[in-house]
Amino acid sequence: MTDEKRIEVHRTIDAPTTTVFDVLSNPQRHAELDGSGFVISDDRSDRITGTGQTFRMNMSGDHMGGDYQTDNTVTGYDENKLLAWQTAPAGAEPPGWEWVWELEADGPDATNVTLVYDWSNVTDKDLLAKLSFPLVPQEALEDSLANLAEAVSG
Repeated sequence: MTDEKRIEVHRTIDAPTTTVFDVLSNPQRHAELDGSGFVISDDRSDRITGTGQTFRMNMSGDHMGGDYQTDNTVTGYDENKLLAWQTAPAGAEPPGWEWVWELEADGPDATNVTLVYDWSNVTDKDLLAKLSFPLVPQEALEDSLANLAEAVSG
């Protein structure tokens, strides 16, 4: 589903929610999950264990002139059910876009995964003029779900 300021994609993954959450809560695995191609690696981040935590990622993209880093502040955490974070350039306050992963068990060996990219809280007019939202298209989010399915199958 796509609307004016958010994209939401869904997929059932053949793995228990505990396995899916284990991969998602480990920033060291995010580069292999990323369907946008922007995430290069984590920057010595710890496993995500609760809201308020921040993890740093090494990124690259023409929209930022090449290599850059982001700080990701965890805004939602419910073990085996929800992970969410707001992303900002390293050292800056989050400007309002958020990534949300929702997990729902579909029996003991499958998980319904919803990935939401929401930029509805971005209000900085200069930023909105500089970046063309959505920066990450729906197809890239679908690729992230496919990458997650592959990551948990191995």
